[in-house]
Amino acid sequence: MTDPNWLQGEIEEIRNFIDKHLSNRDLYIIYTHSDFDHIIGSGAFPEAKVIATEELKNNPDKEEIVNRIYDFDQRYYIKRNYVPTYPVVDIPISTTGQKINLGDLSLTFYKAPGHTNDSLFTIVEPYGILLTGDYLSDVEFPFIFSNYKDYVDTINKSSYIMNNYDIKYLIPGHGSVTKKKQEMLHRINFSKYYLQQLINDIGDLENECRTKFRFFVGMKSIHFDNKRIATEENL
Repeated sequence: MTDPNWLQGEIEEIRNFIDKHLSNRDLYIIYTHSDFDHIIGSGAFPEAKVIATEELKNNPDKEEIVNRIYDFDQRYYIKRNYVPTYPVVDIPISTTGQKINLGDLSLTFYKAPGHTNDSLFTIVEPYGILLTGDYLSDVEFPFIFSNYKDYVDTINKSSYIMNNYDIKYLIPGHGSVTKKKQEMLHRINFSKYYLQQLINDIGDLENECRTKFRFFVGMKSIHFDNKRIATEENL
């Protein structure tokens, strides 16, 4: 599985599903990146073998990330039946194109920095699944928490993946799964457009995002941070 989250009831439902279907097989979890909302369920699956980038494994801010989980639970009065922990990586992904075979599955990994420096794309074959983490969402514009130019390269990498693999399911960390190739391409193209507009400063990108994304008001500070990061990197 990937990025088990978010609330206690959801984690329990995932745990119950795993317990019902796992039998004597090994459990693997792919973490797409280290944002606290993506590792928040880690402690509920202590037996899992963890796959993630070497950057996630070596993240110097592990304690701060776990503290953000505790802050979230305190703010919203959430009780958990497990102790939130930072994932211990068993299989680090060190190179783009790295492959792992698990039973009948073939996993191909592409490092995807930009949102965070430890982000990861995973292609799951023969099912044609692409796990994108916090990229290519239909409810979020690009969130640049690491590096603008890396983000641009990662979106270009997603175009390469679409052209060289038979992707049947695009699964983002937030928003809707899509099986429609046209929708996949639209998300990629919008990300490219958004990133270019950040540095071109042509038109009214803020209002375009306000129209396109229902929850833009709650995310608009990130848009302004994106603009600052892109501008500073392209001076």
